[in-house]
Amino acid sequence: MQNKNTPLAARLRPSTLNDFIGQAHLLAEGKPLWQALQAGQPHSMILWGPPGTGKTTLARLLAKTADTAFISISAVMSGLKDVREAIDKATELAKTQQQKTILFVDEVHRFNKNQQDVFLPYVENGTIIFIGATTENPSFEINNALLSRCRVYVLKSLTEQDLLEIIDRALTHSTLNTELNLPENKTISFDLPLRKLLVQSADGDARQALNLLELSLRHAKKQDNEIIIDEEILQAVVSGTLNRFDKGGDHFFDQISALHKSVRGSSPDAALYWFSRMIIGGCDPLYIARRVVRMASEDIGNADPKALQLALNAWEVQERLGSPEGELAIAQAIVYMAVAAKSNAVYMALKTAMHDAKVNGSLDVPIHLRNAPTKLMRSMEYGAAYRYDHDEPNAFSAGQTYFPEKMGERKYYHPVTRGLEIKIKEKLELLKSLVY
Repeated sequence: MQNKNTPLAARLRPSTLNDFIGQAHLLAEGKPLWQALQAGQPHSMILWGPPGTGKTTLARLLAKTADTAFISISAVMSGLKDVREAIDKATELAKTQQQKTILFVDEVHRFNKNQQDVFLPYVENGTIIFIGATTENPSFEINNALLSRCRVYVLKSLTEQDLLEIIDRALTHSTLNTELNLPENKTISFDLPLRKLLVQSADGDARQALNLLELSLRHAKKQDNEIIIDEEILQAVVSGTLNRFDKGGDHFFDQISALHKSVRGSSPDAALYWFSRMIIGGCDPLYIARRVVRMASEDIGNADPKALQLALNAWEVQERLGSPEGELAIAQAIVYMAVAAKSNAVYMALKTAMHDAKVNGSLDVPIHLRNAPTKLMRSMEYGAAYRYDHDEPNAFSAGQTYFPEKMGERKYYHPVTRGLEIKIKEKLELLKSLVY
């Protein structure tokens, strides 16, 4: 029985197919899973997909529509004893009530192959309808004998629109009245741009989206009959910094900032001064060594790749020899980087790529790039259209694409005309000219 302490994601679990959001490729009219639900005739299956995409909910809906018993175990928490108890219960129901049982095994990939073998005879004789849920590739993690007796359904990460619909439904759910201690005529202020930010942070996971919403609601500002989720609250929730504060340390961080900017500005003298200030002030040289490694990648990059190696060498010298030898090695690295050719092309490329990765969520890997070591994966045409670059002219597959289809092509890395990146820029331009 649920109460106000039950997580919002559990309270909002769909109880009918009409309430289920997402997975249209499996649940559209005429699809096998839709037919199983409509006919009330479930079959043994593996539900493979990311967290929070509805695997457990689908299993429960199948049991409900088929009027079967439903036994759920988790491979994370259960052992062989629990499996045998579940099978014994299913056997008893079959004998005494002529009722079939859906045995749902969450995280089934956590069971080893011997544990998975236990299910086989009971799937064969119809004692149980086996439904396994996994986030891992069943080709690798599920016993072949069990896999051959199950149909594999691939669930996809929920879209932004799917998650927005789930959030909107949650905001009007009746249980919020009690949880937030508000009267019936309450209003919730949660602007669409902020709802979209929450959805992006959930990355296609309905459970995560609802958990973030619940946390936001608990810490929202309350004014009369209104609760307000503003940007400050939401940013704290999605970044995991709620109720976490960091004050002080300004002078320390100002000095490391000055050191970094002196290196970036090609001023070896100022860089040495700020390095000396920090050492004299008692800063751990290893902290500075780590930051110097960051400088090598952020501000020099491929214009002079030797800078990164020199920074790592200095860090190692400090660890091995300590002071003062280590400090001299760090100073050497700092001076080298201050006078080296500068490029932030990799740094900016990574920032842009990280933004795209967060905003676009868990898009599918294009099918021609997927590995296909198993029969199941080959039957799904994984890697079938891939062109092996070493077999192509110039060891380059002109025209082959590598981004998710929904994103299209992107360009993040823009080499500068300094240092080694001059050559890198020339090569990339040559390859681009070969694309047809």
